[in-house]
Amino acid sequence: MESWSLVSACVLISLTARWCVSLNSYSGAGKPPMFGDYEAQRHWQEVTHNLPVHEWYFNTTDNDLNYWGLDYPPLTAYHSLLCAQVAKLINPEWVALHTSRGYESPAHKLFMRATVLVADLLIYIPAVIVYCMYVNDGAPKRKVCTAFCFLLYPGLILIDYGHFQYNGVSLGLTLWGVVGLGLGWDVLGALAFCLALSYKQMELYHSLPFFCYLLGKCAKQGLTGQGLLLLVKIGVTVLVTFALCWLPFLSEPGQALQVLHRIFPVGRGLFEDKVANTWSSLNVVIKIRTLLSTDSQLYLSLGMTLLAVLPSSIRLLTKPTLWQFKLALVNSSLAFFLFSFQVHEKSILLPALAVCLLLDHLPLTAIWFLLTSTFSMLPLFLKDGLLLPYSVTSLAFLHLSTHLLSALQRCSVEELRLGPYRRLASLCLPCLHLATLVRWKFCVCVVLMAALSVSSVVLVPPAGLPDLFPVLVSSFSYLTFLGCLIYFNLVQLTDPPSWRAQKKSN
Repeated sequence: MESWSLVSACVLISLTARWCVSLNSYSGAGKPPMFGDYEAQRHWQEVTHNLPVHEWYFNTTDNDLNYWGLDYPPLTAYHSLLCAQVAKLINPEWVALHTSRGYESPAHKLFMRATVLVADLLIYIPAVIVYCMYVNDGAPKRKVCTAFCFLLYPGLILIDYGHFQYNGVSLGLTLWGVVGLGLGWDVLGALAFCLALSYKQMELYHSLPFFCYLLGKCAKQGLTGQGLLLLVKIGVTVLVTFALCWLPFLSEPGQALQVLHRIFPVGRGLFEDKVANTWSSLNVVIKIRTLLSTDSQLYLSLGMTLLAVLPSSIRLLTKPTLWQFKLALVNSSLAFFLFSFQVHEKSILLPALAVCLLLDHLPLTAIWFLLTSTFSMLPLFLKDGLLLPYSVTSLAFLHLSTHLLSALQRCSVEELRLGPYRRLASLCLPCLHLATLVRWKFCVCVVLMAALSVSSVVLVPPAGLPDLFPVLVSSFSYLTFLGCLIYFNLVQLTDPPSWRAQKKSN
């Protein structure tokens, strides 16, 4: 009973933090003609409410795709339609066709912010609580501390409640998928992840671990007995779920193809803004977008992504345990972020969700990654006028997470899973104390992130280098992410699971 009282307090505090961030500015506020992501979400409500389904993804006189055309899967469109129905009841001007473009008012901002909060209350927050309390092992208070830190991850709060998006829906559905697999409800887990993938196509970042885990588990049970039955159940569930989500677009082949064309915009190129991934960082030195054609860039990114996820996927396929699954989620999503085609800075939220699953197992590494993922989006936050909430939420998360999870104390070589590094270090530098080195590296990185954050605000870049600070932020973050990819792959491939993870093995 005491634990659930603490959980309630944690949820209330996290809701307060979310609402406080929502009082600040948002993407594109007062910046015509395109405004920003806030207007994109509002415009999708306008389109889905006023136009027939077969026009949602097509360029028509009433649907100019150059003005925030729908570019997410059908479940996002249905969500927009649901929000539009409520908006019309309150004020029809908010979703009036054409005349509502760029609509901004305090009442409408309150409505839009409330829709994000309701979605979190219904999907994301319950998933976090159920995962931490029923899938994660450990003492009750330890579970509560993990849930609290999970809910206070600043990156997601700043994007959804500051910048303005609904990432909590797709991430929450994915987390429900993890909960289903963790509790042995594999069919329900597959269903939840199919819904997540039907909401945002970026959930492909998590798709390989789900596929390999479920296929590996079926093979482990025997493909001529229980394993075959489970495989059939999962296959039917996946087909039916996607069929129902896409049903309005399956009447004509052109409809489904147009939706796919919109949600996979190959024509946009390898990357757009400064992103902390391989291609954006490499482009600083080698102008890869100029040297290679679009097709070559696409094939290169596809090949590198598959190469990066292959070891993790094979390991999970042959050893389908929950511990391996969680590590594979990190490795797959991070590999996609670092090497895939058309990555946005906000896509780091997908690896971040997977890393949140390891907060209790690898607290220092997880906190380090989550702070860096938030820092990597600093140029976006500054553009949106979110400096104050960025600073407050990041500092609060750093203080509370390191304290509640004892991150700086749990730094032995065994707890950090540094066995492979220790064997290498013993050959090169026998006197090196790895755990101490990791603590110092963490502290130095935090100081550097703080220094770059302050510099980005108070210093004026040289006239010849106007993007100096965004490049420094993305390059620093990229090196951290690349190091994390190597580290988490080594943990998955070489280190046995902890006793807590073993208890949850299937």
